[in-house]
Amino acid sequence: IFLAIFITTCNNSAVPTTATKPAPTKIEPAADKNNPGTIPTAVTHNTPTVQSPSELDPTKPLLTSTISATVQPEGTDTSLVQIPQDSAPKPKRKLTPNAWKRLPIIPPVSDSVALIYQRGLELGNNPNAYSKIGDCGSTPAWFMGDFDKGLKYYDLGEYQDLDAVIQEFRGSHGRTSLAARSGFNAPSLFVSLWSDPELCEPNESPLECEFRVHRPIIAIIMLGANDMWHADEFEPSMRAIIEYSIENGVIPIISTKADNQEGDGS
Repeated sequence: IFLAIFITTCNNSAVPTTATKPAPTKIEPAADKNNPGTIPTAVTHNTPTVQSPSELDPTKPLLTSTISATVQPEGTDTSLVQIPQDSAPKPKRKLTPNAWKRLPIIPPVSDSVALIYQRGLELGNNPNAYSKIGDCGSTPAWFMGDFDKGLKYYDLGEYQDLDAVIQEFRGSHGRTSLAARSGFNAPSLFVSLWSDPELCEPNESPLECEFRVHRPIIAIIMLGANDMWHADEFEPSMRAIIEYSIENGVIPIISTKADNQEGDGS
C-alpha cells in the first residue's frame, strides 16, 4: 500500500466558538447551522479502547488489554479486591507536542494495519477506495483531485511507478467526500447536522455516512486548522475518529496541518 501525505492550506471561513469535551462515536449537533466549526455537547457511548497510531510501536497490536471482572455471590466481602498485575491498566505514554517530527513519514505496514485491512474486507469495504476526512484541504480542488482528471493534469516525472497506485484508487481522487467540508473541525465529523440530507440517513453523522456510502479501506484524515482555538478538545475528538475508523475496518492515515499557530509544533 502506498501512502502519500500532502500538506496544504486553504481559507476556512468558519471557526469554533464554544467547547465542551467530546466523547467517542456520537456527539449531539450544535444549534448554529451557519458554523460547522462550533464544538457540540458530547454524549458518552462505550467504545473499544484503541491506542492512537502516534503512540504505537508499529510491530505491536493496536488494541489494548481489557480488565475482566468476576461477579461475587451475595454477601461476599469485596472490601479489598486485587487486580492481577498482568491485567492492570498501564499509564499511557505522554508525548511532547513536537514528538511527531521524529516519526517516519511513511511508517512500515505493521501486523495491526494488516488486521484492520482484513477486517475491512470481511465487512465489505472496497479495497480500491479511500476517503478524505477533514476541512476544505480535503476537498478535490485542494487534494488529489487532479489524479482523476487524466494525464494532462499531472506529471509523475521520475515517479512513474506510482501510476499503478493512481489507477488502483481511481474514482476516489476526484470524489467529494461526505466527511470533508470547509470549516470542519474534529468534533464536526460526529454531528449529524452537517450530513448531506440527500445521501445520509437521519441522525447519521458525516463520518458514519461517508463510510457507509463509499465503503473505503483507507481514510486520510486531515484536521487541526480549525481546532487551534480549543486545542484541548482536539485529541479526544481525533481519537474518536481513529477508533471509529478501526472499528469499521478502515485504515486511518493521519496528516499534519500546514500552519504552526500554536507555536509549539503540536
